[in-house]
Amino acid sequence: MTDWLYSDTVKEHFTNPQNVLWEEEGSFGADARGVAGAVKCGDQMLMLLKINDDVITDVRWKTYGCASAIASTSVLSMIIKGMKIEEAYKLRPADLVEKLGGLPDYKVHCSVLGDKALRNAIDNYLEKTGRAGNLKEPVTVICNCLGITDKDLETAFNNGARSWEELQQATKIGTVCGECKENALELLHGLEHLHS
Repeated sequence: MTDWLYSDTVKEHFTNPQNVLWEEEGSFGADARGVAGAVKCGDQMLMLLKINDDVITDVRWKTYGCASAIASTSVLSMIIKGMKIEEAYKLRPADLVEKLGGLPDYKVHCSVLGDKALRNAIDNYLEKTGRAGNLKEPVTVICNCLGITDKDLETAFNNGARSWEELQQATKIGTVCGECKENALELLHGLEHLHS
């Protein structure tokens, strides 16, 4: 058997995940629901939130994916309990990777889905409460299959992604249909010029 590639924190959250939705979805009584990812690419996350006065009071989730995806969602669920939705909306994959004690570079994309599912759930809550779009950042969707945006690619670029393969490693872009490759590479080219 090969050595374990993950931190003790990842191992703990993978083998003993917190706040998992074990019951039927409807029995949790969520105020908000968010989904991110696609089963076709191997990772999909469901995030359910209970919210009172714009504070996340409870959370349940389901993740179909690898150890990194499960651990990332578990640690995210612990971080956001008691957090105001405005603060939770600003969490990014790098925050989760840090809490997990790091992830192998080729697994960082797994942490991306948890924060997307969380933002989708908060957007759902804001829509239900007549405040649709209040926290949304202006973005352009580059990958329709996975909902990967220009901001996601810019984050990957800022974290060192400089090729199509590195963008895929960081975000999973293009792993379903691949129709987004041309637009993604065009954006990457623009970022290289902007930052050179």
